Amino acid sequence: MGVHTRYTDGLDRPVTVAPETLLRVCAALGAPIAGPGDAAEALRVRRETEHTGLPPVLVAWDGLLPSRAISGESLAGAELHLEDGGVLALEAPGAAERTGPPVPFGYHRLTIEHSDRTEACTVISAPEHAWRRPESGRSWGLGAHLSALRSVRSRSLGDLADLEALCGWVGSHGGDLVTLLPLLPTFNQPPAEPSPYSPVSRLFWNELVLDLGDANRPTEPVDTLDVSRADAEVRAVLEGLPAPEPSSVDDELARYARFRGAQARLGRNWRGWPQGARGGRLSAADADPAEERFHFVAQTMVRSQLHDLGGRLEASGVRLGLDLAVGVHPEGYDPWSRQAVFAEGMSVGAPPDRGFPSGQDWGFAPVLPEESRLEGHRYLAASIAHQAALSGVLRVDHIMALTRLYWIPHGFGLHQGTYVTYPAEELFAILILESHRNRCEVVGENLGTVPDEVDEALPRHRIWGMFLAEFEAAESAEEEEEPEPPKVDQVALIGTHDTPTLAGWIAGVDIDERVRCGLLEKAAAPAERKARAEATRALARTLEKSLAEPEALLSELLAWLGRSPSPLVIPWLEDLWLETEQVNLPGTRSSERPNWQRPMSRTIDEIVADPDIDALLRRLDGTRRGARTGASLPGTSGSH
Repeated sequence: MGVHTRYTDGLDRPVTVAPETLLRVCAALGAPIAGPGDAAEALRVRRETEHTGLPPVLVAWDGLLPSRAISGESLAGAELHLEDGGVLALEAPGAAERTGPPVPFGYHRLTIEHSDRTEACTVISAPEHAWRRPESGRSWGLGAHLSALRSVRSRSLGDLADLEALCGWVGSHGGDLVTLLPLLPTFNQPPAEPSPYSPVSRLFWNELVLDLGDANRPTEPVDTLDVSRADAEVRAVLEGLPAPEPSSVDDELARYARFRGAQARLGRNWRGWPQGARGGRLSAADADPAEERFHFVAQTMVRSQLHDLGGRLEASGVRLGLDLAVGVHPEGYDPWSRQAVFAEGMSVGAPPDRGFPSGQDWGFAPVLPEESRLEGHRYLAASIAHQAALSGVLRVDHIMALTRLYWIPHGFGLHQGTYVTYPAEELFAILILESHRNRCEVVGENLGTVPDEVDEALPRHRIWGMFLAEFEAAESAEEEEEPEPPKVDQVALIGTHDTPTLAGWIAGVDIDERVRCGLLEKAAAPAERKARAEATRALARTLEKSLAEPEALLSELLAWLGRSPSPLVIPWLEDLWLETEQVNLPGTRSSERPNWQRPMSRTIDEIVADPDIDALLRRLDGTRRGARTGASLPGTSGSH
């Protein structure tokens, strides 16, 4: 069933999975098993029902069907029903590995007629390589948390007007990309859950980013971002607006709006709803009409605003980089509307590693791999397409999820889970197909414990991996080597939303926080600080700068990354003024730390007026241009 009975955790320890874990995971995957004594019968049932003909999904790389798709002595006929309505008659191949003319790229349905049966499966026809811009060179951009952006015109959270201002400023300095954390809807009313990585849905947008235009009312700066307050601001403006007329293309939106209305009336946890509503059948009487209307209006508006913004940014030459979240809130719309493809009683997380010796539980339910295959991976394809349609660059959070995910049975310890295998070839094909359809480049977050098959798949499919200067410095210090610059297939960053800022990393602020929050034992902290000191010194030696001069070290670090062959250099915006506090500390909850709720300490107005930040970006842009042309630019000297 693809359940791992053994694995190696992030501390390089071999783990033999306990029988109790195997029982729970296999049962969640559909095995008729409640105890060890059921194993033999469950295996017999599995073997009897295992499909031996066409698999649920076939991949036609570069449009070429595998020869096994149309074979067998009893073959009477084969047709490929194309997604555009056309039909192709297919003939059985000879000895060739693949057969027939190339199939148009897309999602199709193959039907095979045998003398005694009919079989059908989904065919994903995709290029083998992800899309790349023809003029793709060595460019740069900035990363930011949109909610934390502030300007003199801002209300409680940053919005699309603030985003457009930031994009314009980046473009004026020669950059061509602004990357953002997921712009997906979250639960904003108490108890609010502001994490962009625990969305209500991966198929809709966050209504809090709406530009309220003339109705916008600037608010005084606050120490903590309040999504409930921002929610009230949006509702006050949208309340008087007429609801748009539903159309056939808005069926999913109408269902989503009714679901949100039902949560207002029946409670957020849909698993506690009456049977019909819980099972997916909602009537108007189940939903609060005002709440239903609000979400329909808000989603219609945010779709329109994002579409218009995308057009303006494309004309200006600046792209958006969006983030494909790996999961969705268990009480969200997607698990309710697609219950057949989500596993009950399971959470996704990670086994123990150096950063999190206890392991991690990310709190969302995993998708069932075989059930997803049976529906042709429609949900995953829709989730990717939703983001890719607006992206110039799509970052896939935890891209290892395309090959395997760590499942933790509810009630079990974080170290008591195991990995479940996913159909990697099929999922990579969807990602690459949507990359071409939407003309967006793809980056895979291949950080942490990365299986060999992911390291092999990324270059094979021309998907960029990630390089973190902090991680490189730490690893090279362990091996008593000097840090190496990023390679041609790695997007270069100093850190991410899940790591310390550069200044916080140098000072070890995160180590103190991890001890305070119980993520690191106090006795282990001295060794952690010693390793950190060695890593920061290694980076400083490479850059030929002093840790006592962080501004100069930052400037040289940006230039070092800029001169590298990396296709993209993306500093985190807050690193430009050496912010010490990180936006999120993984493994902690909002009750322990205000993750995702810290506004930037500088407004956009202050950022664009800062001559030191201006100089940093001009130096980065100069090194990028020099890297493209091979020229030696003034002010870009330094080691490596």
